[in-house]
Amino acid sequence: MTTVLDQPGRVASPPVQRRDHTWTGFAVVLAAMIMNILDSTIVNVAAPSIQRDLSMSTSALEWIAAAYTLAIAVGLLTGGRLGDMFGRKRMLMIGLSGFVLASAMCAFAWSPESLIAARVFQGLSAAALTPQTFGLIRDIFPPEKMGKAFAAFGPVIGLSTVAGPVVAGLLIKADLFGSDWRALFLINLPIGIFALIIGARVLPAGAGQHRGMRLDGIGAGLMALVGFLIVFPLVDGRALGWPTWIFGVLAAAVPALALFVAQQRRRTRTGRSSLIEFSVLRKRSYVSGVIFTLVFFGTVVGFSLTAGLFLQIGLGFSAMKASLYLAAMAIGAFLGSGVGAWAITAIGRPILHIGLTIMAIGTVVLYLSLHAIHGGVGIFDLAPGLAIFGFGMGMIFVPLFSIIIGEIDDHEVGSASGLLESLQQLGSSLGIAVLTTLFFDKIRLEDGGPRAAAIAGRHLVAAEDTLLVTLVLIGVAFAIGWLLPRRARSMH
Repeated sequence: MTTVLDQPGRVASPPVQRRDHTWTGFAVVLAAMIMNILDSTIVNVAAPSIQRDLSMSTSALEWIAAAYTLAIAVGLLTGGRLGDMFGRKRMLMIGLSGFVLASAMCAFAWSPESLIAARVFQGLSAAALTPQTFGLIRDIFPPEKMGKAFAAFGPVIGLSTVAGPVVAGLLIKADLFGSDWRALFLINLPIGIFALIIGARVLPAGAGQHRGMRLDGIGAGLMALVGFLIVFPLVDGRALGWPTWIFGVLAAAVPALALFVAQQRRRTRTGRSSLIEFSVLRKRSYVSGVIFTLVFFGTVVGFSLTAGLFLQIGLGFSAMKASLYLAAMAIGAFLGSGVGAWAITAIGRPILHIGLTIMAIGTVVLYLSLHAIHGGVGIFDLAPGLAIFGFGMGMIFVPLFSIIIGEIDDHEVGSASGLLESLQQLGSSLGIAVLTTLFFDKIRLEDGGPRAAAIAGRHLVAAEDTLLVTLVLIGVAFAIGWLLPRRARSMH
């Protein structure tokens, strides 16, 4: 072995070879993303079990899902700013710590109110960690390995989406130590603790890029108020009997939004950082994309939740059986995402219309299948329609954001992307509020419970009406799609 003299008569130590933690750091980022994906979808399978255990009203059940997505929507823009100010690793660690704590709070919730509060905390924690993931991947990998990283990222996230309903069903069926639905939150603890311990050691500790930036707390609060004023009436209005004041709350969202816009403009004029870059809102194609995002994700998330409710409350399926039915849609989405990844550069905007058309076909197939049912419902009655719907949905997921920001200038990309991610979650909350409210309004569980609803056929009426509204929303998205940029933004 060759030695080196660093001082007379003293042998220098050979250079220490540092271990390459690139893929270990990548695993930490994936663990954070997978937990967020699982906890945004588990209510599709767990909702009836939670409702029975905590004696929840239907509106409280809707809040279990809506509170999480609304909290993410409110917190995403702020989470991205915090990452710029204090560093991505630090904010990922803070978000993960909060997510683990919130998951424990969800698992040990003793009442509907305590579970909803824990879900809000969990959503805010997810909003702190989610904006850091893509930036950390760029920090972890050298440019020559970036392609491999993102090539692995998509399939892993896709498989998580596919496996989510099945894992949820298995955990509820296993009922480990009598945990029932609580196991769905408890499983986050070992995953999150692993990510925290390993992440603290291997993730790059980069400093914040904009340490002098001031956080816009007033803007974040106003955005939270706007979201609440829209979602609360839609979720609780039916249970309260649609009193006049509930429409006043909904109408109050308009001046609250105007106040938010005025506050953001004032910050921009005075040279202070704002949550949104107003120049992006002067581009018709981007504004159209924002509306498309609200409608599309509202349709997809609202449809997914009502499908799970129909299978378990309407048809009386176990959580495990319902999860296997829903897996048909997730598998379709996984396959469709492969087509969408190819179509980003090969086709551009037309892939959105192709995907929406396939989603509409799947919706019609489901409607006709339910309309023709006279006895029991088998997997072959529902799986084809769910798989077709999922395939079209998956074709849109991958290229959508790249197409929407196709005409955005380079300096606007960060703000435009952050706003889209936030509105994606707000759209999800609205979809949950609208479609599940319609479902519960038609099934009328208060008139004798699920069994009476099934005997009277109200469960099928509720499902069919929900599918018709879903079809209308797909048509709205189809029309808006023509206003989006024709080509996706180049990622190079």
